[in-house]
Amino acid sequence: MAEWSFLTNHARVLLCIAHDPGVRLRDIAARTGVTERTAYGIVTDLTEAGYVVKHRDGRRNRYQIQAHLPLPEPDSRERTIGEILALLAGADDDPTT
Repeated sequence: MAEWSFLTNHARVLLCIAHDPGVRLRDIAARTGVTERTAYGIVTDLTEAGYVVKHRDGRRNRYQIQAHLPLPEPDSRERTIGEILALLAGADDDPTT
């Protein structure tokens, strides 16, 4: 049986950033099971799409999720990134604050 994941790597990286906005790329890679190069590419995709804003903090980056933005899928019924992250992370633990 082929292995598959319910969430895309992009969603998993976004959740990782939501839990720790100061997370390093190597930690994103380790937590999501991708290479550092893939993690960098995914963070770049999310940044270029406007879902994540990258801030320089000394020698490290901090990330800010733009939770008010709608999901990129046209049939998402206007759900926002923040609503989905809150659902996936648990209602009591809003990772976008």
